Amino acid sequence: MTLFTPEDLLRYLYKESSPELTAAIQVALAENWTLREQMEELQTSVNQLDIERQVVSPRREVVLRVLQYARDTAIETTSLG
Repeated sequence: MTLFTPEDLLRYLYKESSPELTAAIQVALAENWTLREQMEELQTSVNQLDIERQVVSPRREVVLRVLQYARDTAIETTSLG
């Protein structure tokens, strides 16, 4: 039985592992329920982190309003000074 480090499993999840490592992990996952459980827990953790890191962009309309306000106030400041 081959032991895999958490780094090996992360590389596998992110599809960054070598073809040899990928094949070895796939065989181990098919045969070892404990490893499957570890992989599922790791996948859940990775998914949760990905959700927390998602960036929400403002609507285009809001961005355009802010830019217009900046232009308007820059013109007023320039004409006053």
